[in-house]
Amino acid sequence: MAEMNLNVKRGFKLGTMVSTIKVPAELRVKHSTGMPWVDDILGGEGGFTRTAVLMLTGGPGCGKSTLVRQLSSAMAGTGNIIPVYNTGEESLFQAKMACERLKLEHDFPVGEETSLPKVLTFLDNVKSANPKKVPVFLQDSLQTLNDMKYKDGGTTGMTPVRCTEMLVDWTQRNFGFSVFVGQCTKGGDFAGKNTIRHAIDVHMHLFFDEDKKSATYGCLLAEVSKNRWGCNGKTYILGLTATGIEERGSFTKAKDFKVGEDAEEDE
Repeated sequence: MAEMNLNVKRGFKLGTMVSTIKVPAELRVKHSTGMPWVDDILGGEGGFTRTAVLMLTGGPGCGKSTLVRQLSSAMAGTGNIIPVYNTGEESLFQAKMACERLKLEHDFPVGEETSLPKVLTFLDNVKSANPKKVPVFLQDSLQTLNDMKYKDGGTTGMTPVRCTEMLVDWTQRNFGFSVFVGQCTKGGDFAGKNTIRHAIDVHMHLFFDEDKKSATYGCLLAEVSKNRWGCNGKTYILGLTATGIEERGSFTKAKDFKVGEDAEEDE
């Protein structure tokens, strides 16, 4: 497994007594995304935790881009979040028309930048201009970003890993929240390197139930298979409509629920 270079240490010496560690106040407050079912699936305690990075996966047509756009608008509508939506999958003309079809209510800043260093500089400026709001970055999708390691702008199979490292570092340092669509196979499975799954805090997966014996056969479902900040173990039944994704119910399948995609690997 490739080595990660994440800045997750906070200067504590080995042997520090846990009772002496002071948790930043920002980590004790949950923030609503503006979409109740998303708040619930993230842990059921009011929304997301600052410093977390969420990866969204799923097959073609399951609504990944739609959900990211809905989240951008919903977060903007909360009043205490400044979301920045960036797309490398399509032009902003296409994104704008998609937002119109979804009838999104709240405005938010957008971009189609592929250079991640430029994106992070812009995010720093957004945070400085909005010091009282939680900075949130939403990217569709990870594999369209370039960390610009090479002068000729070239990329390698490790480029998405380095971009993930940079996003995690920025999100933690700025007590923000980041969401990105991960690389998937045609069947909807995560296709990136496992180091990415180790780096992120939350992994949400959208998929159509193809089990003909299932009570939810043919339905669009959402699950969280990894959540370092708490997971409620629910599977959400969703509807994909002309105005976006909507909740239609939920159920718990604790017996089959995976606590973490990389739990066995860590053991």
